[in-house]
Amino acid sequence: MMENSVKPARSASSFSWSNIASWVLALLVGALVGSVTTVIHQSSISVLGIDIPWGLVASLGTVAAYLLGLRLVRGERVSVIFGALGVLISVYIFSQRSTGGSVLVPNNLAGSIWAIAPTLIATIIVAWPKLPERQAK
Repeated sequence: MMENSVKPARSASSFSWSNIASWVLALLVGALVGSVTTVIHQSSISVLGIDIPWGLVASLGTVAAYLLGLRLVRGERVSVIFGALGVLISVYIFSQRSTGGSVLVPNNLAGSIWAIAPTLIATIIVAWPKLPERQAK
């Protein structure tokens, strides 16, 4: 007798070694993105006496682009969650006062935005519903 064995379809978030490796890589790259953007988020340029916070804008854009890119390329939420964890852990660590007393995220408007906005960006990108694929005509 011949058995009809049907393998179940594997979801994008199944536990294969390639998925686990991509989640670890997303976490590490997220930590790198969070570290670099935390350092530059306070940068600004003065044009005609008006300070333009280019560092904050570039940092938020970089975080959004990284997490959105993960969501679009991987097509699942788990990678975005790991990438966001890397970013948020870096922001948290670099927000603490160092042993020498210096702080990379000071208590000013840009620092307050930087402390909150990456979490909001990650939440929106993770929670965004998956749109149905269009049928070819």
